[in-house]
Amino acid sequence: MKTRYFTEDVTEAAGILKDGGLVAVPTETVYGLAGNGLDEGAVRNIYEVKGRPAVKPLSLMVPDKNAMKLYCEDVPEQAIFLADRFWPGPLTIVLKSRPCVPEIVRAGGETVGLRCPDHPLTLKALKLAGIPFAAPSANPSGEESPKNAEKVREYFDGKIEGIIDGGECGIGKESTLIDMSRAPYRILRQGALSEGEIAGALAENMTVIGVTGGSGTGKSTAVKAMEELGAFVIDCDSVYHRLLETDCELINELKCNFEGVIVGGRLDRKALGRIVFADPEALKRLNKITHFYVRNEIKRLLCAHALNGGTLAAIDASELFDGHADEMCTLTVGIISEREKRIERITARDGISREYAEKRISAQHDDAYFREKCDIIIENDSTKEEFYNKCMNIFTEAI
Repeated sequence: MKTRYFTEDVTEAAGILKDGGLVAVPTETVYGLAGNGLDEGAVRNIYEVKGRPAVKPLSLMVPDKNAMKLYCEDVPEQAIFLADRFWPGPLTIVLKSRPCVPEIVRAGGETVGLRCPDHPLTLKALKLAGIPFAAPSANPSGEESPKNAEKVREYFDGKIEGIIDGGECGIGKESTLIDMSRAPYRILRQGALSEGEIAGALAENMTVIGVTGGSGTGKSTAVKAMEELGAFVIDCDSVYHRLLETDCELINELKCNFEGVIVGGRLDRKALGRIVFADPEALKRLNKITHFYVRNEIKRLLCAHALNGGTLAAIDASELFDGHADEMCTLTVGIISEREKRIERITARDGISREYAEKRISAQHDDAYFREKCDIIIENDSTKEEFYNKCMNIFTEAI
């Protein structure tokens, strides 16, 4: 067999692939050994030429995200979003396969990986052929993945019908493989895209509602409504207190900035309070430090929730805007209530004096602040049950 070379015109190469032949194709990562992914005979030849164990499934190269509905079932919206974000590019998305994908491609399994390569010649060949390409890396099993056509010829000259010479591969590292056939989603192979990049993109695509308001407004009731709607709730106060106990970097930074507040490796909150409440500049410095760590932890929690298949989250934060957590929100909701009703709720809930409750409220942002900052304002001017129902109706419509 004579192995043919193709450069700018890939029409013949596309015809060879459609008819069941094997052609090595370039991608942005490494060269792939391509065959008709719907032709069992062609796929069998890939396994034989490459020396690939039959128990290892193959992925399909496709021209765009529309291929998902052709070859996969139960495709989550998050998978479509990742395709929009990273395709063409070094990401292989594993989904539940339709029966039209041969069992030999799936190695007897129920899933198939789809990948849209970022190389103009291969994308052109895919569109001309009108079929998906089964295409593992173009090297004998156990050998180095090839980054140029010359290396492919060294491996397979005379053993395959053709090679599309697309020059040197830019990345030289295989695509990242993510299983999205079920939640939680799993990174099966770490490649050119990091898990952090993928999780971050998924988190950006979630609906994240920021809920804020002062003491005694009924913010907790509003957050409970979000939980009932299936939201993953991040309580920033809880996050903050946990970090004070567990985050060594935060503790060390507090130690460096506020003398005498770390005793035996633990924070003395009273000592810290004496410093910051007597010095406005010290309080600003503390807030800048803690907001940074809390914000990073919120991002981490949102990314983890996204990888678990989550699509809805709520951030419960009295200092939503001061801590810049609003930047991670799709929508911000401010809870407000009459001052007298707030005083009644706080004194009953916390067992404190009216005077102390008034001081606490006076130290917080007023209603005008939340009206200016928030996308939606919910006024708690009724019974707890009525307010809860109001929140449920507003959140249901919003999400």
